[in-house]
Amino acid sequence: MKSPLKANRAIMIPEEILQTFREKTHFVVATHMHPDGDALGSLLGLIEILKQMDKKVFGLVEEPVPDFYRFFPQSAQLNTSRADLHDFLRAGGSDAAAVALDCGEIERLGSLQVALAAIKPLVVIDHHQTHQNYGDYRWIEPASSSTGEMIYEVCEALGQTPTLRCAFDLYVAIVSDTGSFRYECTGARTLEIAARLVGAGVNPQEVASHLYDNYKVARLKLMEMVLGTLRLHEENSIAFIHVTREMFAKSGALAEDAEGFIDYPRALAGVKVSAFLKEMPDDTISVSLRAKGACDVSEVAKRFGGGGHRNAAGCRFNGIGLEDVHNRLHRAISSALQGG
Repeated sequence: MKSPLKANRAIMIPEEILQTFREKTHFVVATHMHPDGDALGSLLGLIEILKQMDKKVFGLVEEPVPDFYRFFPQSAQLNTSRADLHDFLRAGGSDAAAVALDCGEIERLGSLQVALAAIKPLVVIDHHQTHQNYGDYRWIEPASSSTGEMIYEVCEALGQTPTLRCAFDLYVAIVSDTGSFRYECTGARTLEIAARLVGAGVNPQEVASHLYDNYKVARLKLMEMVLGTLRLHEENSIAFIHVTREMFAKSGALAEDAEGFIDYPRALAGVKVSAFLKEMPDDTISVSLRAKGACDVSEVAKRFGGGGHRNAAGCRFNGIGLEDVHNRLHRAISSALQGG
């Protein structure tokens, strides 16, 4: 019999973080590079909460929001300009603070890390199991389904009621990181918060349409190629797929169009671990790992400098080819499944 749904847990947000949100007047809020639904949803949700408190907020991103996520109402307000950031911080002076969301290690902030680390204090809110400490004040909650769920808790702790836009942002964040409430990270509190967000006016069908019914033809062409790369090992318990730069070029798809492909091999009967290898434009190979059951893929990812959660993790390789990455991961996953 499978374990019961995770029970409610005590929420302990560090008082220094709440005090910072109450007392500072200017906030720079950022998230990791190549942001997903949880990263953008929690980022935009926190911006709404702070603005509701009459704070000045600068939403900082490394690159423009991907087309797929332009459905967020406030996505156009996010800024990549360092010159604008400099002006914002000069206006804020000693009343400025920075917030990094959904980012397990400072390197995942990419080119933003130097600018954020220079702002004091730097508040870090994250739910990754393999989080590496950085920043001045940290709230790390691996038991949380998503950073979006944590931002809802911040909203409550600050005595705020989420606006419809904030509720929409946080609902997208939670749905994204729970796989529409299918993954093990979904807990009783997750569903309770989701219900409250729906009660605030969020339309679940609208969110589902944005996330799952809004694909381009190029994505389907790419999917056909990627699924054709399926390789199974260890009596079909390990599944690999990959995408090359040539496939992206041939299909006309972008890197963002491959989001969610990892779920197809994961869904195969008998598969315990799935891996998706992606050739990136910068000549690196990005790896997504997913697990069902006892295998902790965050430990596999850590062997190669990555991290994440027990059932969802990732890492990146430089200077080696797809086949070499495949072989290294195959050995590591096989060892993990055998308890090594």
